Amino acid sequence: MTVVIDRTTPPSAAKSPGPVSAAALARRKAGQGGGLYQKRPPIYPKLVHGKWRTIKWAMLIATLAVYYVVPWIRWTRPGELPDQAVLVDFTGRRFYFFFIQLWPQEVYFITGLLVMGALALFLVTALFGRLWCGYTCPQTVWTDLFIAVERLFEGDRNARMKLDASPMSFNKLWRKTGKHAAWLGIAFATGGAWIFYFHDAPTLIRTFWLGQAPLTAYISCGLLTATTYTLAGMMREQVCTYMCPWPRIQGAMLDEHSLQVTYLADRGEPRGPHKKNESWEGRGDCVDCNQCVVVCPMGIDIRDGAQLECINCGLCVDACDEIMVKMGRPKGLIAYDTDHAVISRVEQKKVIYKPIRARTIYYAGALSLVSAIMLWGFLQRSPVDLHVLRDRNPTFIQLRDGSIRNAYTLKITNRGFEAETYKVTFKGISPVTLKTPGESVSSNTLTVVVQPDQVRAMRVFVNAPADALTAPSLPVTFSIRSKSVSADTRTVFLSGEANAR
Repeated sequence: MTVVIDRTTPPSAAKSPGPVSAAALARRKAGQGGGLYQKRPPIYPKLVHGKWRTIKWAMLIATLAVYYVVPWIRWTRPGELPDQAVLVDFTGRRFYFFFIQLWPQEVYFITGLLVMGALALFLVTALFGRLWCGYTCPQTVWTDLFIAVERLFEGDRNARMKLDASPMSFNKLWRKTGKHAAWLGIAFATGGAWIFYFHDAPTLIRTFWLGQAPLTAYISCGLLTATTYTLAGMMREQVCTYMCPWPRIQGAMLDEHSLQVTYLADRGEPRGPHKKNESWEGRGDCVDCNQCVVVCPMGIDIRDGAQLECINCGLCVDACDEIMVKMGRPKGLIAYDTDHAVISRVEQKKVIYKPIRARTIYYAGALSLVSAIMLWGFLQRSPVDLHVLRDRNPTFIQLRDGSIRNAYTLKITNRGFEAETYKVTFKGISPVTLKTPGESVSSNTLTVVVQPDQVRAMRVFVNAPADALTAPSLPVTFSIRSKSVSADTRTVFLSGEANAR
């Protein structure tokens, strides 16, 4: 026998529909009113205490600390190189991350990191649902912070509702003004911290207030201040519901074995108020207290089943557990659970959580593969790079002694933090002589010094006797060597049909 649990409509819906969330009421009114737009109903999340709320506080502190503190961490580098540990240096065209330095042509490392991040998010979602949304998404983190500030100025849920419903007074004015001023301060700090990732933080914080910072710094700070204030302070759950694509995408990654915040309807229904010393026979554990709704930052009722708006923050779990303890009932009426487990309990089967399944194996395999490729690429990354450009006009010159000259431009990149001396050699034709413009002496090798974190371009003339040329176009190789590193680049040497033996 197969039992299908409709998590959208609880079994007791016909008898006791229960409380309806503010968001659900708004949707109903929008359908009845005939208008195209329904004004956003305000949501007043109540403060709750418990395991998941504590974890959310810890994640909020940790993530904000990383965001605000990292630009101020110093990392010693030689010479004139910046000493900021994490810096996106557009002026110098470098990306610094502690001991790692990436150049513009190494943007594939950034692409690889983004792919790894996406695959890790897919894997976590398949295993544990929307943990990213509930605990570490910037929108969630800053909204949590803004709600905490709002609660500091205006009080908890009932006090805020009463304050909003009251006429304007000095008490209401200073509380509202203080709240918005604090919000703007946090938003400005957010925008200010962001621009520190692109400029030297100690220098920028001084020039910013003197009006000497780059125009882009002021524009970026202003934009991020405005968006943080608007999204975290004014729009909040609307960002997650209407603007963010992730709730729609996650449906392709979840299955019956994915952990999600779940109301156990088989245990909770039929719901209803319960009086002290009253029997629990013939009824469910849900006492219809509505606490799971009033603590929800999205304003939904988890008892209506899985919903797009739910960010799996777990606050309703804490609220319900607190009530269950007071009522003397077991915790876990609302808990992180899987659809498969719920159905198994209804059918009185053994509950088995399956973290290892087809989709998790695929995501973990893809993540491991990309990570291995990234690690291999980074370990194989050379601190020196050589690019060779051959002159195209003229393609070659025949000298008075009959020898053929080709001209090349060598660009040698020293990605290291110390100056390097390289020996430049030419392979593929023998004998040849090399020289640079302004030099009167030719030799079979050249010596060049490249400063740390610099690109040096040098022009090289290669002369080859006519009888050493066996074809109009010959493959050749430029090589550079130092004490510790080397690099080779292939090119061609042209001589024309008339000069080929």
